[in-house]
Amino acid sequence: MSVLTRDEAQTRAQLLDVHHYAIDLDLTGGDETFDSRTVIRFTVRAGTGTTDTFVEVKPAELRSVTLDGQPLDPDALDENRLPLKNLTPGEHELRLDAAMSYSRTGEGMHRFTDPSDDETYVYTQLFMDDVQRVFAAFDQPDLKAVFDLTVTAPAGWTVLANGITEHTGDGHWKAATTPLISTYLVAVAAGPWHSVRTEHRGLPFGLHCRRSLAPHLDADTDELFEITRQCFDRYHEKFAEPYPFDSYDQAFVPEFNAGAMENPGLVTFRDEFVFRSAVTDTERQTRAMVVAHEMAHMWFGDLVTLRWWDDIWLNESFAEYMGYQTCAEATRFTGTWTDFGLTRKPWGYDADQRPSTHPVAPENVPDTASALLNFDGISYAKGASALRQLVTWLGEKDFLAGINTHFERHKFANATLADFIDSLASATERDVHAWADAWLRTTGVDTLVPHVTGDNGTRALTVDHQGTRPHRIAVGLYDRDLTDEGRLTLRERLDLDVPQSAPRPIGKLPALIVLNDGDLSYAKIRFDAESAKALREGLSGLPDPLTRAVVWNALRDAVRDGELPATAYLDTARAHLPHETDLALVAGVLSFAAAQVADRYLTPEQRPAALATLSDLCRDLIRRTEDGDHPGLRLIAVRHSIDAAAHPDTIAAWLADGTVPGGPELDPELRWRILTRLAVLGATDETAIAAELERDPSATGQEGAARCRAALPDAEAKSRAWAAMFATDDLSNYLFTATARGFWQPEQADLVADYVPRYYAEAVAVAARRGPAIADAAGRWAFPAYAVDADTLRLGRECLDAADPIPALRRKLVDQLDDLARALRVRENQAG
Repeated sequence: MSVLTRDEAQTRAQLLDVHHYAIDLDLTGGDETFDSRTVIRFTVRAGTGTTDTFVEVKPAELRSVTLDGQPLDPDALDENRLPLKNLTPGEHELRLDAAMSYSRTGEGMHRFTDPSDDETYVYTQLFMDDVQRVFAAFDQPDLKAVFDLTVTAPAGWTVLANGITEHTGDGHWKAATTPLISTYLVAVAAGPWHSVRTEHRGLPFGLHCRRSLAPHLDADTDELFEITRQCFDRYHEKFAEPYPFDSYDQAFVPEFNAGAMENPGLVTFRDEFVFRSAVTDTERQTRAMVVAHEMAHMWFGDLVTLRWWDDIWLNESFAEYMGYQTCAEATRFTGTWTDFGLTRKPWGYDADQRPSTHPVAPENVPDTASALLNFDGISYAKGASALRQLVTWLGEKDFLAGINTHFERHKFANATLADFIDSLASATERDVHAWADAWLRTTGVDTLVPHVTGDNGTRALTVDHQGTRPHRIAVGLYDRDLTDEGRLTLRERLDLDVPQSAPRPIGKLPALIVLNDGDLSYAKIRFDAESAKALREGLSGLPDPLTRAVVWNALRDAVRDGELPATAYLDTARAHLPHETDLALVAGVLSFAAAQVADRYLTPEQRPAALATLSDLCRDLIRRTEDGDHPGLRLIAVRHSIDAAAHPDTIAAWLADGTVPGGPELDPELRWRILTRLAVLGATDETAIAAELERDPSATGQEGAARCRAALPDAEAKSRAWAAMFATDDLSNYLFTATARGFWQPEQADLVADYVPRYYAEAVAVAARRGPAIADAAGRWAFPAYAVDADTLRLGRECLDAADPIPALRRKLVDQLDDLARALRVRENQAG
């Protein structure tokens, strides 16, 4: 397939104005393909003379093409490009009739049959260049057009789209005409949806999911609508431009690759957000944040759209920042920035320290394949952190004034970084252009280190700034509580600009100095010796969870950088998590301690002791929550207790009894979690897995069974799982991921050792056959992450040198190998 280059897009945008698409889809033709008929009206601009261009389409069969009533040869299609030759200035009409293939990978028109009730659903995900899998298009974001959509669907189905849809009879549906939008934002979702509808401020709101999930959606309808209304109202307080579309539907769809997609008027979410098992309040908070994030896109991304993919940060960084900020302002979930600091921001820090790092706003993204790689922790987490720092430096009033200027100047059109910065500059006398150069055009993470000089009573603070960006931070000075030695109390929080013009007087020496207290900037921080000692004794006694998040992040960074032994991180967690009250902090610290410290940073010989520490910690948390007052904390502890179990007896008894003593009762998620761990430990078999699948035949149950079967410590089970992933192309994106997540287990290193050298060539092959979504899964989940040794690193580097992985897989392998090299360095530093 030919990928669109930036130069080609710029050339085509200079030639054409695209006015209107009429798209007719017929979904009644069977399980493999659907019919797609497209009529495109466009103008070749005056002054261009006779010219050539192309339209993109990826059909199973291209039946016919006409241009201005004259037939074109369908066989002229070259991969995904149909040439349009000798175009004269003026208006033109292009008609195409094609059969298109359904997808099982979450790209294009994804088709899914629910194993719970055999009902079938389809939905589109047209991001980047996947619109070409559904209809023909001049597929680039700056050729916006108006869209009219008609769909023929099986009886009993409901069709959802960007605008309000109407059933005109006999399975025929018509969607309201859209305003000007980009091709990648067109959306269709069709099937026997369970729908709940309401209105707010005269606008139709809808929630939709598979029928088998109806009871679970109904249980959360009030919460979801409340969050939607609260965010909608808050955005109308912030933004002068009103919501620009005719309805707001939120559809929870199966086997969705991303968290959600900001299709105007029809946001699609992964349907794991319809909770069928118990969840913590932090997980509900995450769902609320995603609702807020996607709604922010209605203005930044949909109303005003990037001109080319080098400005993807304009979409994602803005929505990420607004999602967290608006959730904290408008909903009951006021602690979103704590969760961001501990679970989201490290995604940015990690990405920014790999060879694949890039600026938040890269200056040259040459093609769509390269652009797809930039949907990462830098465009989301680092970009949102940069915007948070910008608001701190600029002030929210001027920031929002600049945003509203941007909407007014570019609504229903496209914009660039330069346009955005010019809009901000119009609202302030500060040098926003210089700020953008320092923050958005550079890579890497600055490090801030405190140094205290002077005598007690006349101490002064100097911040050693290792980096290039200016920072406006808060510095927390903490003293020991004289009535409670385990607590640290805030003496003062100073505002500080880094680099400093002079040392900052701080009076007497505090017990603890926390740079970037409040987490308003993006930088690694370190502690002086006195502060490190105070934290060992009093971390859990810090009064603000966001401060504790900053500290835990600093400890995490120090482990990854080889400055803090991984065992010391575990010891700190063991000492302080039993006293922690914030769910996001408990979950985040336990996840890093298990997945990175125990499974990768410690040697196989050290791992049993680490699991024992985690088990003891979780046992303390379970005991602490026996009163029933902290169900979320107890659920986190139970989950991690299962995952850390070194022996099967206790968790097998829980499964047999259907409950943890004192609660909770085992729901499907906990049952599959236990069964997976029993499979890893060799304490279950196919008979038990099949029985559990009969008990829970849902899509999630199918994934749980695939994960359990791949985790069995049996050579034949491993062979079957490997063949399912790499020898055939039958697994959907979700079943591929479930199988991959079960396959590699630290306890089974010897059993799967022969698969490590096989992985690289076979991953390259399956990625080439099945495309970017499976390439991402193969690089993320099927990588032998637990084979932390020099041979794995060598084999991977040889693969990158000798093979030619598609860009999506190459990026994942580069990142995985860098993480592997880091794990080896951490181990070496500990041994030294």
